Amino acid sequence: MNLNAFFESELDEHLDVSSKTRAILSEPFAALVALTTDVVRAGGKIMLFGNGGSAADAHNIATEFAVRYKTDRAAIPAIGLTTDGGVLTAIGNDFGFDQLFARQIEALGKPGDLAIGISTSGRSPNVLEGLKTARRMDIRTAALGGGTGGDMIDLVDLALIVPSKTTARIQEMHILLGQMLCGAVEVELGLVPAP
Repeated sequence: MNLNAFFESELDEHLDVSSKTRAILSEPFAALVALTTDVVRAGGKIMLFGNGGSAADAHNIATEFAVRYKTDRAAIPAIGLTTDGGVLTAIGNDFGFDQLFARQIEALGKPGDLAIGISTSGRSPNVLEGLKTARRMDIRTAALGGGTGGDMIDLVDLALIVPSKTTARIQEMHILLGQMLCGAVEVELGLVPAP
């Protein structure tokens, strides 16, 4: 294996996806910033969820909101629905894996909140069920996806769909977009000065 060629190829693909993301997601990103800011200003919270790497992204983004992004500031109410082992295993055992996020949204969500589903394929059954439950409860919905967006597109108010079919590249853009979302919402809420 030519490691230098591998290194260059991966970075080239990353930069290509990053460039395409920059070209098409500016307006949807601004809309998600506005939606998230409105939800928080009105007293709502942000719930994020996904599987595997997307679960880790949900947890990371929720942490950035609740703790801080770059500087100390007031907490922004956010929770990753991917971290409570007791709840996850009980729901999986008692209701089935497809209900992991729907059941938590039913327990924790309220009208005026924001549910953000994260799925590289847009076809994860438990993410889709979570978004369906959120909609039934008059909770605003958004998605971070990839490729065509899958079935999530029809279940959300806003979608940021990364223009790639490569899971790793999509996840790289998801964490970038999630952290940018946190940084922009902080500024919009007046919690930190604009850069």
